[in-house]
Amino acid sequence: MADQTEKPKLGTRPPLGLKRTVETGKVKQSFSHGRSNTVVVEVKKRRILGRPGEAPPPETPAPAAEAPAPAPAPAPKAAPQPRKPSAADEMTARKEMQAKLLREAEESRLTALEEARRREERTKVEQSEEERRRAEENRKAEEAAAEQARLAAEEEARLAAEAAAAPQPEAPAATEQDDKAATARRPSGHAPAPRRPEPARPSRGRGDEHRQRGKLTVSRALSGEDDSRARSLAALRRAREKEKRHHMEAGPSTKQVRDVVVPEAITVQDLANRMAERGADLVKALFKMGMPVTLTQTIDQDTAELLVTEFGHRITRVSESDVDIDTSIDVDADETLQPRPPVVTIMGHVDHGKTSLLDAIRGANVVSGEAGGITQHIGAYQVALPDKSKVTFLDTPGHEAFTEMRARGANVTDIVILVVAADDGLKPQTIEAINHTKAAGVPMIVAINKIDKPEAKPQKVREELLQHEIIVEDMGGEVQDVEVSAKNGTNLDKLLEAIQLQAEILELKANPDRSAEGTVVEAKLDKGRGPLATVLVQRGTLRVGDVIVVGAASGKVRAMLNDKGQQVKEAGPSVPVEVLGLGAVPAAGDQLTVVENEARAREVAAYRQGVLDKKRTTSAPVTLENMFATHASTTKELPLVIKADVQGSVEAIVSALNKLSTDEIRVRVLHSGVGAITESDVTLAASTGAPIIGFNVRPNSKAREVADRNKVEFRYYDVIYHLTDWVKGAMAGELGPEIIETVVGRAKVHEVFPAGKKDKAAGLLVLEGVIRKGLNARLTREDVIVSKTTISSLRRFKDDVAEVTSGLECGVLLADTNDIKPGDSLEVFEVEERARTL
Repeated sequence: MADQTEKPKLGTRPPLGLKRTVETGKVKQSFSHGRSNTVVVEVKKRRILGRPGEAPPPETPAPAAEAPAPAPAPAPKAAPQPRKPSAADEMTARKEMQAKLLREAEESRLTALEEARRREERTKVEQSEEERRRAEENRKAEEAAAEQARLAAEEEARLAAEAAAAPQPEAPAATEQDDKAATARRPSGHAPAPRRPEPARPSRGRGDEHRQRGKLTVSRALSGEDDSRARSLAALRRAREKEKRHHMEAGPSTKQVRDVVVPEAITVQDLANRMAERGADLVKALFKMGMPVTLTQTIDQDTAELLVTEFGHRITRVSESDVDIDTSIDVDADETLQPRPPVVTIMGHVDHGKTSLLDAIRGANVVSGEAGGITQHIGAYQVALPDKSKVTFLDTPGHEAFTEMRARGANVTDIVILVVAADDGLKPQTIEAINHTKAAGVPMIVAINKIDKPEAKPQKVREELLQHEIIVEDMGGEVQDVEVSAKNGTNLDKLLEAIQLQAEILELKANPDRSAEGTVVEAKLDKGRGPLATVLVQRGTLRVGDVIVVGAASGKVRAMLNDKGQQVKEAGPSVPVEVLGLGAVPAAGDQLTVVENEARAREVAAYRQGVLDKKRTTSAPVTLENMFATHASTTKELPLVIKADVQGSVEAIVSALNKLSTDEIRVRVLHSGVGAITESDVTLAASTGAPIIGFNVRPNSKAREVADRNKVEFRYYDVIYHLTDWVKGAMAGELGPEIIETVVGRAKVHEVFPAGKKDKAAGLLVLEGVIRKGLNARLTREDVIVSKTTISSLRRFKDDVAEVTSGLECGVLLADTNDIKPGDSLEVFEVEERARTL
């Protein structure tokens, strides 16, 4: 009894959570001669499967570890044994387990097949033929793996069933410990069945040799008579490789026939890329044809057709002109068109008040910024009328040198306003504007200006217009005429009403929901921002980020500025904007087109540049007559290098100078371009002895140094007829008094201060020479002239001084200009008239 008290009571403490399957206890062993031993044992419980609805049999703990018994102990009193499950119960449980394993294997196989089918459907849509072939191989491998899993599951179930059906040998009488271990190994009826039935563990003790005979071990199950087991992953991999080799031996897949677009000339590598073939194969095929070529060599269309046919493709021949963009065939549907503002061009003779009239309509001072009070560039402005409608105005120069610029203005406009001075009547440029308007086929409105002058004769203007078949409404015609005064603002509202009436008659519409197209009305090169183009959008909407082609230049719209200098994100039809982001300065009048990508833009630009180069380098055919005429000619040439601030001015100057040529002497323009005078311009002029004409531009410091060293002459102008007069005098040899400009000093603007209500004073640092009060001065910004003025006031600290020398600071007040910014340069010069000697 003492021994029973020392042994702890098993199961006295209720377990927390799940029921414990391992408990510890002490067992006392008694030996002969009064010896005894106490050992600690673990009792493991085994869940026993029973029939559905049947109460589970009671669990009997069995010691998991036993101490070796050196001597037999007296057998204690046997405890009552629990009821053992019958052989029918075990057979039923094993059949259920077998059915469950088969069911799970079949579900796994069906799931794998369904997943393979879904992947195959996705693959058919998204992948190419080669990828579909790989997906087919994967599908077969997955089916094989699923079938293998099913066979393995069936084999496991069959082995388990055979082991259960085998007759169990009767075990001899065992000790109490053996009975407890056997009871612990019986399954519980309520626990979930394991996926693989475990073979019973052999117990150490008497009768082991009889138990080993009827037990199923892993080695016996895998080395049975039929030896049917699942294949390993290596075996599956070998089978897959074998199947792949079988497919490859069966022959390649069907060759894909392509439509190959071939231009008039194409490189071998480019043709190979379009055919999706290896370039080396094409070189080999050409070599067999007797044409040893390299990948970068160009072949013609006929040779390319032989190659395309040889490789089993279809050829589509295109010409180089097909690369270009033809917008004439792209016509918008009527339902997509929406009303747009009219584009109005103001034309007329010089000094008849075109810009003043636009100035009065806009309410901004435009004339003051132009040299000599005449317009040198095409200005594009959009004006909002009182009824919130908008009108786009193009202000073209009136001087005869700007004929081409006016012609471009007439080609993009909807309505022309012909400005005629009431005191001056029709002049040559007025007649020229009438001819341009007739050629463009656009309606005209006659604005008879300067009616505020006492000598104004509006009726005389109407009568003079009859000579050119312009009949106004007062005389029974259809052309509207309005008597206005730009100076006093008289009848400006009637002029705007006439514009709106004419626009309603025209029913101007455009499609804004498409890629933009437009016309360049002006272009220039800005030192800080690069090439700039003033574009009038004609249809579509131009947005920041669009890829564009403008003539032979391409680029991407980085920013857009409206006529007020404000950045905008998009511009619709009839809106003028200044576009930044081109790779080169386009020519005024070029068409702007938005394309799909930069590669297409570069292709079109390269083609157009090639056409221009071919035109420039192609000479007239040489005949015997013109060859002798060339050698016998005694015509002299006046070489010139011309640089201007904008493209339109360059064209106008070159056109005006070419008109001055005679049979005895002609002008030869060596080079013309946009931007400041550079070192390369000076080098070109020095090699031929040509003077450099700068129109509103100046040379940079390096160019000045090279010019001083090579004695190159610079001629600076800001009014075009001064330039043509000088060239005319130089060609005739009768130039009259020569105006000599001597630079006295140069200074840098550091600060700008307000001086009075409107004026601004500039704080200068004199860099070289002297600055004198009353001298002429030019204010330049990035080597481009901003204004030509005089120094009206010169101060050193608070004292008025007559001059300031180099290295000192001073403050100046410039006459008639307030456009001064820090960083500008001031050039002070004296003007001297000297008699020219030839």
